[in-house]
Amino acid sequence: MSVIFLKPQFKYRIWGGNKLKEDYYSIAPDKTGEAWLISGHQNGSTEIINGQYRGSLLKDFYLTNPNLFNDENKDQFPLLVKLIDAADNLSVQVHPDDKMALEYHSLGKTECWYIISATDEAEIIYGHNALTKEDFITKVKNKDWENLLRRRKVKAGDFYYLPAGMVHAINKGVVILEVQQSADLTFRLYDYERIDKDGKKRELHLAEAIAATTFPQQEYHFQKASKKINSNLITTLTDAKYFKVEKWDLKEQIKTENNHYTLMVFLEGSGTINNEYYQKGDACIVLSDAKEIEIIPEEKTLLISANSK
Repeated sequence: MSVIFLKPQFKYRIWGGNKLKEDYYSIAPDKTGEAWLISGHQNGSTEIINGQYRGSLLKDFYLTNPNLFNDENKDQFPLLVKLIDAADNLSVQVHPDDKMALEYHSLGKTECWYIISATDEAEIIYGHNALTKEDFITKVKNKDWENLLRRRKVKAGDFYYLPAGMVHAINKGVVILEVQQSADLTFRLYDYERIDKDGKKRELHLAEAIAATTFPQQEYHFQKASKKINSNLITTLTDAKYFKVEKWDLKEQIKTENNHYTLMVFLEGSGTINNEYYQKGDACIVLSDAKEIEIIPEEKTLLISANSK
């Protein structure tokens, strides 16, 4: 069994919508904000749904079958891949790095976003304008969000890398695929004074968020690299500390080496991967015992792949 497919874990969010239900998963509940597609995290490990390992949770399978992953000295599955549907603005937030996250018995959270769809006016918050910690604290206390936060218009096909320590938020009208370190640790800086389903404002974590934030803002620059294989195009979106992420635009059969285990999410199309059928919305892992990846599309296929480091 060289490929395992995984069952999504659907997460209700106060800002969630119905795009994931409409476009990918008919079984998703209303206001699904996140679909965890490939996860070994204790807050929502995905389940294997094919072959001899059917019914196993990825978090357990990873630990009991190290020969199928070739990861050295890792005591948990290192990445988490999810879809996010922002029908409303997410809180302005920041994630800690590995060092700070140790206090919470967690990994840090560096992540990246591939924009699947966005409304005409959609934007994200991507960093801050404060030059010093003191300036940042002053603007937070004064609720001067307009001058503190950096906003960017986004469109389908855009890609953003977000290292731990970067203040950020997805705003309404955006659907993304996120690849991240396997962590579920978020410090909220601002939440628009929203009331949750219990009639309460959601908790903020100002001291923790300030401690986690990088000053001044540092941006990550990576020159995308593309390679054409016949009529297929593979684009490296990032090759960073924790993961390498690629976009595959496939029009015909492709065969390539699998030097490590590879995570894949199919955003468009259908066909077979190593003789296993895939369709839009499917997520799988090509295990390290497969020395090749062979994809035969029935129709034009768009997928995002990720490899851990």
